[in-house]
Amino acid sequence: MNTHNPSDFRYRLRRSDDSSVRYDRVPLVVRTLSSNTLFQGEHEIGIEHHGARYRLKITRQGKLILNK
Repeated sequence: MNTHNPSDFRYRLRRSDDSSVRYDRVPLVVRTLSSNTLFQGEHEIGIEHHGARYRLKITRQGKLILNK
């Protein structure tokens, strides 16, 4: 079962400025692109990462899947 929670990535833990071990939740700024912008009407795109090629596809159910 997938236990992924997208809201976990919205904040970064940062140690407080004082000497305590308390951490504050700081909003995380993540560059976000629309899938429409990425795919431009296609159902599959290629992504090159560190010399390897990946395929990002939109499934029939409208989900994204990444294959190497």
